[in-house]
Amino acid sequence: MEVATATEASAPAASGGASRRGHPFPWLDVAISEPYYFLHLIAFFSYFAARTTAPSAEDDAELHSRLIRREIQAVLVFLVLFTVKIVKEEHWETFIADSLLYAKGLLLVVTFVIDYWLTVGYLLGFIVIYAMAQQPPYDGLGHLNHLTPLQLESLLTEEPTTRFWLVEFRTSFLTPCIQASSVMPELSNLYSNKNISFGLVDLGHFPNAAARFGISMWDHLPTYILFDKATEVARLPEIGNGTKVFVPKVTKKLLCHHFDLDRRLIEFLST
Repeated sequence: MEVATATEASAPAASGGASRRGHPFPWLDVAISEPYYFLHLIAFFSYFAARTTAPSAEDDAELHSRLIRREIQAVLVFLVLFTVKIVKEEHWETFIADSLLYAKGLLLVVTFVIDYWLTVGYLLGFIVIYAMAQQPPYDGLGHLNHLTPLQLESLLTEEPTTRFWLVEFRTSFLTPCIQASSVMPELSNLYSNKNISFGLVDLGHFPNAAARFGISMWDHLPTYILFDKATEVARLPEIGNGTKVFVPKVTKKLLCHHFDLDRRLIEFLST
């Protein structure tokens, strides 16, 4: 059974990522080419046009002064939150999602000073953006293998190419999965070798496989399972008494600690 490797399974994505990295301003290329970012840019820059409808100092000095204060406060609050997030977050997707959320909330607060209906208009606009566009996942795959459920079962039982398989089960339409989409590729770059491999199963394409691995499609994703040949030895999030144990946002440190990747590899290599 052939495995769709990261290079083979995602040649278009890889070439797209390479072209963006070759662009002198890759962030600008992504902002224009991805509807999710492009629509948010239009929404935020449209504030400067909406700002012209606000009363001037000659028309209403008190309202104008209050609006200026709210704008300064909003910028300062955003910069503080931006700084905190950029220090704490480990992956870019979560940082971008949280920053956009803060920016939208502050924009709604500021526009409320200008006109109540302007705030309602922006709120409806953000709802439309949420319905029309989705934050793109991380497009680099490292040594991560895209697998179908049948390929995974074959690799675990019929063709045990490596002893350990760490497999991520996710969908492309859930925000937590998108925000954690860079974690496994980065881990695969660090640890992938002849003793441990990394795989990805998209349950959005194979929803029937969720029950086979004891995964809920709605509140247990992304789920990470470590297999020792055909035996499941650990999973995250853990499930006890039919409920999911709460875990913080998925990070490389969290997965390394939970699955003891360093210790398992050292013990295996020493046997």
